Amino acid sequence: MKRLLNTLFVTTQGTYLSKQGDTVVVSHEQETKLRVPIHNLGSIVCFGNVGCSPFLMGFCGEQNVTLSFLTENGRFLARVHGPVNGNVLLRKEQYRRSDDAGASALIARSLVTAKLANGRIVLQRAQRDRQDLQHSPAIGRALDGLWELIQAVKDENDLDESGALREPGPTPTLLSSICSSRPTRNSSSSRSVREDRRWIT
Repeated sequence: MKRLLNTLFVTTQGTYLSKQGDTVVVSHEQETKLRVPIHNLGSIVCFGNVGCSPFLMGFCGEQNVTLSFLTENGRFLARVHGPVNGNVLLRKEQYRRSDDAGASALIARSLVTAKLANGRIVLQRAQRDRQDLQHSPAIGRALDGLWELIQAVKDENDLDESGALREPGPTPTLLSSICSSRPTRNSSSSRSVREDRRWIT
């Protein structure tokens, strides 16, 4: 069976969570509002005055379902999770790779490539969903620029002193051209660049 790892958010104040068999029961004012099989959940997040039975807490720990408690405004309070299984050999290998520039670059390259690819997907989806963007030159330039960045990052193996991937040669020009295609909301050039770079990444 495929585990979907959904998150159950409980925001109604006065709600109580309990265990019934392999099911999480959500009750409010002595009335059952929801029943969710535990295997459909990856985590449960409770906001504010939400109670939980100790048996459900233990069951969530056994099933590796994280149970978190936050204030009504979202400030973290506590988390309940099951036993953590450590692997000393795995940890030692992770430390070795963190000191290996080549191995670190491989991980960094994968992360940066995925982030750039996700950015292209967002723009492509916007083009499909909005007719006014389907033939937008600015979106087209952004898509081409992101694709060139993806190809450049794939061949990059160097990390700078901060541990980040060194920018390929054409990157600054591409970033500038992509940034200039988006209208800014503030006349301050420094703030505009920050906003545009956040939009790209």
